[in-house]
Amino acid sequence: MPRVHANRSDALGEHDAVGLTEALARGELTPVEAVEAAIARIDAVNPALNAMAMRTYDTALRIAHGPRPGFFSGVPTVVKDNVDVAGVPTQHGTDSYVARVPRHNGDLARLLFETGLISLGKSQLSEYGFSGAAEHARLGPVRCPWDTDRVAGASSAGSGALVAAGAVPLAHGNDGGGSIRIPASVNGLVGLKPTRGRIAQDAYYSAIPVQIVAQGVLTRSVRDTAAFYREAERVRPAAGLPPVGDVTRPGRRRLRIGMLTGALGRSASPEVTELTHKTAGLLEELGHHVEECGPPVPPTFADDFVLYWSELATTLVHLGRVRGKTWDVAKLDNLTRGLADHGARNLTRVPAAIARLRQVPALAEEFLAPYDVLLTPTVAHETPRVGHLDPTQPFDTVLTRLMDWVAFTPAANVSGQPAISLPLWTTASGLPQGMMFNARWGREATLLELAFELEQACPWGSVQA
Repeated sequence: MPRVHANRSDALGEHDAVGLTEALARGELTPVEAVEAAIARIDAVNPALNAMAMRTYDTALRIAHGPRPGFFSGVPTVVKDNVDVAGVPTQHGTDSYVARVPRHNGDLARLLFETGLISLGKSQLSEYGFSGAAEHARLGPVRCPWDTDRVAGASSAGSGALVAAGAVPLAHGNDGGGSIRIPASVNGLVGLKPTRGRIAQDAYYSAIPVQIVAQGVLTRSVRDTAAFYREAERVRPAAGLPPVGDVTRPGRRRLRIGMLTGALGRSASPEVTELTHKTAGLLEELGHHVEECGPPVPPTFADDFVLYWSELATTLVHLGRVRGKTWDVAKLDNLTRGLADHGARNLTRVPAAIARLRQVPALAEEFLAPYDVLLTPTVAHETPRVGHLDPTQPFDTVLTRLMDWVAFTPAANVSGQPAISLPLWTTASGLPQGMMFNARWGREATLLELAFELEQACPWGSVQA
């Protein structure tokens, strides 16, 4: 099982993002030294991982030489290649067009940079973020640092692989069907998809009929995730949501937790089911109450989600011409084209599907009313090998395999509720396997307090260990 880790004795050491900010504040290293070390680490691991979409090293070094406000001042990161960063093309992981170069940072990039983070470039994703594995027909797959024969999840695959490999301590991801939580599970990381509206994002994600996409980060520690949401809230408080606040330790309140091991008509594998019950046992030992429950979404959800997903692809293809003369639909992969075709064939069914999906937030809040948290696996089975979700395969094959694996994550995207994946266990093959916890709207603090408690009770390892 080939593993990849930066494993360098340099200025970054073994610091997580909070540890690095503390070292920078003490003057143990400078932002320039931190950025230079991260550049060297990225260049060391990327040939094996294929995680970078483009590099902006010169810009990062220029920024590092100047004063930079924000808690994370001087901390190097990467930004996923589906948000706008000034002067850098937004390619969305596709060969279907030549991307424009935005003149200004989008809302998400502005928020990231106002916290003090310094971007070294853009990370690779699956085409338009549609797949749970980033396997580009021309560029090849993004590989998992725990086992380079496996995928790194998606769509935030590049960010997840680089954080897990120790190249950067924290990286941007976004999540429209599990794309923060899936790479968190695959790469042994913490991945919190926040409540809808918690984090600023570029306008085109807010314009879609059901706002399933949420922005966030992938980290190696709970305190890094908690610190990011605290600092993001200081930069841009979320109107209408309870504040996350400064969560730094486990909560004292014992929780009532629902548990399920099946979703969208699919069951988790025997091994993953066993690990979920093991998690429930740990929670009981810690004094929480866990009980099995039914699914939080109606039986129509799976078909409605795929149809809505397909409608987004149909719209993308229909509007492709606005990208200019370089647009070439033939360069889309089979998954994107298949989704677009499915949406076009079922166009008359879309309004009813959207109407039902818009009812999910209220249904999910009602479902969680008796509970503080819902426990499920993050993904239904062990991380697939490279090629299993290759989007050059027939559409029906890829879609079936994809839904079988990621069945647990899409519900929180439609409900808008927060959900966190924690790398509590490894499989018999030695691969990380995340467990997911969902909470009601605005209850990120509950998830973070529970995450701190579980991190203390069941510390997770790293690729290097």
